[in-house]
Amino acid sequence: DVAQLYDPVANSWSSVGLMQAYRAAHTATLLPSGKVLVVGGRNGPGITSVEIFDPATNTWSNAAPLTAARFAHTATLLSSGKVLVAGGYNGTTYVASAELYDPVANSWTTAGSVGAARSSHTATLLPTGKVLLVGGEDQSSYYGNAQLYDPATNGWTATQALAGARYGHNATLLPSGKVLVAGG
Repeated sequence: DVAQLYDPVANSWSSVGLMQAYRAAHTATLLPSGKVLVVGGRNGPGITSVEIFDPATNTWSNAAPLTAARFAHTATLLSSGKVLVAGGYNGTTYVASAELYDPVANSWTTAGSVGAARSSHTATLLPTGKVLLVGGEDQSSYYGNAQLYDPATNGWTATQALAGARYGHNATLLPSGKVLVAGG
């Protein structure tokens, strides 16, 4: 699909060519290199393809594919420069797995399970370097639980549950280090 670049100084849009695959409900994460990692998405069913946009050359290239197809997932840049991709839906079932992308090695490794399979959740990088995953949905439930991912142990632990279930909400890290979860 055609990608476009917005220039706020000129208040204009320009085409930056075709992505390698049509996709919707994917993630796009700015890497420390200045390139953008585009992960998964929906193209009929969920897809495993991953691509990288290079703004210096306005070109797209393929990256190592995901180990599990997913869309409506989260992607979080960690302080190590790796990207944590968690949960989602593959077009048939909800996904409980998480993966870590290493942009230097162009490879994926497992990052355990987010507990219950889910999509439409949020993932917020905390000042501690941990990632707070909140809420979501599966085929029959909405979740009010939260999990913490610790890059040091590559593991997940449960935190205190929310007052109510949420999916499709937003989560924002505040200057205090607290996370505001709203809507859904």
